[in-house]
Amino acid sequence: MRNTLQYILKKLLFMIPMVLVITFLIYGGLELTPGDAISHMIPPDQLANVDPSQLEALRQAYGLNDPFLLRYLRWLWELLHGNFGYSITSGVPIKDILLQLFPATLELSLAALVISTVLGSILGILSALKKGSIGDNALTVLGMIGVSIPQFFFGMLCILVFALDWAILPIGGRMAPGESGIWAHFKYLILPASVLGISLTAGVMRYSRSSMLDTMNKDYIKTARAKGLPEWRVNLLHGLRAAMTPVVVLIGFRLPMLIGGAVVVEEVFQWPGIGVLFVDAVRSQNTPLVMIIGFFSVLLVLVASIVVDIITALLDPRIKLS
Repeated sequence: MRNTLQYILKKLLFMIPMVLVITFLIYGGLELTPGDAISHMIPPDQLANVDPSQLEALRQAYGLNDPFLLRYLRWLWELLHGNFGYSITSGVPIKDILLQLFPATLELSLAALVISTVLGSILGILSALKKGSIGDNALTVLGMIGVSIPQFFFGMLCILVFALDWAILPIGGRMAPGESGIWAHFKYLILPASVLGISLTAGVMRYSRSSMLDTMNKDYIKTARAKGLPEWRVNLLHGLRAAMTPVVVLIGFRLPMLIGGAVVVEEVFQWPGIGVLFVDAVRSQNTPLVMIIGFFSVLLVLVASIVVDIITALLDPRIKLS
């Protein structure tokens, strides 16, 4: 227990310079893009008619004329004081935007993670146990197809079949006005979560299959078989636990990546999440909003790495936290 606490503390201290470096690079990347947020606030057909002095006054008011390093340090200072700032384009507090949209993205990502983890792990392990069979070959082909199909195409196909042709699920959105109840909300989640989850299932399946095959060739598995243990006990109690260790690492890093990578699915199904908002913020050079979303994305990845290391050590006693 003491070693675990020391490990977590060391990792948390290591996160501080990592967050500083990555957020500095994000801020620098935005600085290198042409134009600024002011030019995106005004429609292009009206921009030519605006007095340059008014544009300059707006840039001065938003602090865009200050040196790059000063602006970054000012943003960092406000962040340390819990002030996330305001969206330049809408003027809405960023904290309110995150509270409104982040739960939708987290809900979609968690549902997709559960689908891909359960389905991918089961299919991968069954494929490994039936290596060389017709079922194994069929799952391998399906896995290759799953990796190859673009998410937007798969999403549009699902909308065409389940929403338009069969009319059993809604086209998109998170909840229709006037609706309430668990099923009323759940039916809107089924299609986007399934598309996002199934598109990731192939990767989990191939990874768990490879890990299970590698584990089944270990000496302690052969020893367990030589002792006359039932095959189901060898596979489940001895093989599965060790085989899931590298799969847990893969799954642990999937959630933060899902939160940032659900942009396509959110766009196709008009899911009111944070992914589409982030893309729009980058396009409009809405620096405060981009920085806060980037900051929390980095934080999620770093925290996920700590959690994955701890779970891995619990699954495999040979791994020591240090």
